[in-house]
Amino acid sequence: MEPLDPDCMKESSHVNGFTLAGRSIRRFSAGSRRMAALSTAIATTAAVLLVLGGAAARAGSFAASETIFPATTRGWISVADPQVLQESFDRTQYGQLLKDPVMKPFVDSVRTQLRSAGKQRLGKLGLTLEDLEKVPGGEIALAAIEPTPGTLASILLVDTTGHDAETKALLDQVGKRLLEQKATKVAGASAETTVYQLPPDQSAPSRPRQVAIYSTPGRLVVGDSPAVVAQVVSTLAQGRKDSLASLPAYQAVVARCGKQVPSAAAPLRWFVDPLGYAKVYQAANPPREKRKGPDYVAILGRQGFDAVKGAGGVVFFGHGSREAQHHTLVYAPPLPGREPLAADRFNLAARMLHFPNAEAVEPPQWVPRDVSSWVAMQWDLANAFASVEPLVDDIVGEKGVFDDVIASLKEDPDGPQIDVEKDLVACLGSRVSVLGDYATPVDTDSERLVIAIEAKDSERVAATVAKSMATDPDMQKVESNGHVIWEMIDRSAAIPKLEVETPGGSIAHADDESDPHHHRKRLREREEKLLPHSAVTVAHGHLLIASHRDFLERVLAASAGEGGLANAADYAVVSGEMKKLFPTTTSMRSFARADESVRPAYEMLRKGEMPKSKSVMGQLLNAVLGDGKEGSVRAQKIDGSTLPDFELIRKYFGTVGLGMESVPEGWYLAGVALPRSQSEPEVARRPVSPVGR
Repeated sequence: MEPLDPDCMKESSHVNGFTLAGRSIRRFSAGSRRMAALSTAIATTAAVLLVLGGAAARAGSFAASETIFPATTRGWISVADPQVLQESFDRTQYGQLLKDPVMKPFVDSVRTQLRSAGKQRLGKLGLTLEDLEKVPGGEIALAAIEPTPGTLASILLVDTTGHDAETKALLDQVGKRLLEQKATKVAGASAETTVYQLPPDQSAPSRPRQVAIYSTPGRLVVGDSPAVVAQVVSTLAQGRKDSLASLPAYQAVVARCGKQVPSAAAPLRWFVDPLGYAKVYQAANPPREKRKGPDYVAILGRQGFDAVKGAGGVVFFGHGSREAQHHTLVYAPPLPGREPLAADRFNLAARMLHFPNAEAVEPPQWVPRDVSSWVAMQWDLANAFASVEPLVDDIVGEKGVFDDVIASLKEDPDGPQIDVEKDLVACLGSRVSVLGDYATPVDTDSERLVIAIEAKDSERVAATVAKSMATDPDMQKVESNGHVIWEMIDRSAAIPKLEVETPGGSIAHADDESDPHHHRKRLREREEKLLPHSAVTVAHGHLLIASHRDFLERVLAASAGEGGLANAADYAVVSGEMKKLFPTTTSMRSFARADESVRPAYEMLRKGEMPKSKSVMGQLLNAVLGDGKEGSVRAQKIDGSTLPDFELIRKYFGTVGLGMESVPEGWYLAGVALPRSQSEPEVARRPVSPVGR
């Protein structure tokens, strides 16, 4: 779950009802873009598997890793048969992509970069990524364990059957590397276990640094906690009762996802306790510099999101006509005494997580045939609006802020004077869709999206939007193809610091917290950052919110007679596959043309400008991966200068589909990646970015 950005509380002008109601929708849109780019995640995972794969699997030399690692495991990933998984991946178009000679310079460069990263992380254990190519003879598993509250231990478990000589050579090399780091051997360890004491890390001098290595024929255990390594070693043969496998969350994942794996497939399996991992990681890795703003991990826990007890699933490649397939369960059972699938199954703000199932989730005819991606979700917006109050107040750190904003929107003579709940939220339906595309030439502001929210009463929604926008000095009215569009005036270059002019000539001072404008302006700047060119209208029975007016006008001009996305041949193929996975109902469906979805990020990566991207995803990446300082731009982590021209590799990217169903124990998701189809002619019409966007 994406944490909310603390900067969203630094508002520069008054917020209107439309902006407030759309905040949750925009967060959903960022998530949908990640879903639409599933192929990128698959390709990245596969690149890692290229490192992990190596040797033929044999009978396991220890019990299944999920029965060995303790119930305090917060994260786990396992490959039972690395070689078969590797062979399956190599048969896919993604595998062929990595083997294409035009990709060799980039693949070699990434391996070098991963090796450098390994020196910073695995290097602390004396390991490199290349080491993991040589020794697996069976399962390889990695776990993040919380042995005591607030501490985090990383444990690598490898079945080295048939690779004893390679393992011995590796251990000799690891010892030399650790000694080069001025490590010293700790006396008293067993004959099979060696413990090294490393010098303190300058960033955390009080934190001890140790590496424990256990090795016997067929078994290798490496970790940064000697006590946890010893505990794991003691349960290698028979496992333990209080293991990861004993957790209800893990058992639910296995019950829902395990049966979906064909017997011939070699899956990658994974599990994580999202909030539990976030809490322990935060405690074990305090930032060097204290960041300003709320503690979002603590806030999510207080607001009921700890109802999500775990998430996990399986990923496998090259089965039948599918390049890749995954099955995932987010385990969030109802609270005691609550009904499954009910709107009140959780407490407080977590009640926002209500996604009712529907018999048909398909793109309407007005969705243009040539979009890069489409995703639609059933979301109980009325319930979400009713549940958001404690979350907003908790983030701001002041009770009553949300109520003050709502009251101000209705009663302030200088505001829009709308009742957000009655005039807007009550008039909206439960279908939220997001369309994605991009304009050429590809640059930092090329990505486009339109968020479409079903309107039960289009006329009233249009009237409310008009009333709200007319009082907003940052919005201008534009006529286009018979539609009224409200477009944001980009004032990001010069945002007033101390005061904001409002309709009627009154002045609201930023330091006057008693003024009703104070809370409203604190809920605005985030929208301006994420969607500085946003445009809004009501059409096709939906409230349409666009990142850019040019894309909105494309949607408005789309002709049903030309056949929309639902009539495209490649969409029909993906839809057929998704119906096999979800034969009855779903709460979410998505479709993406992987080449068009990946290309904007690919070109930015190639130019070295990904951190400068103004897309929603680019800004979220900067917020998560950056240093948290206002206005700073993070350094790009991957050197993409050796990537080939995209047209040389476009043929390797096919289509991607994803679905979700709300189930009694949480949410079940499944997705597929299909090879490129020759049955669909070139339909993508790349619009040229207008001058002076």
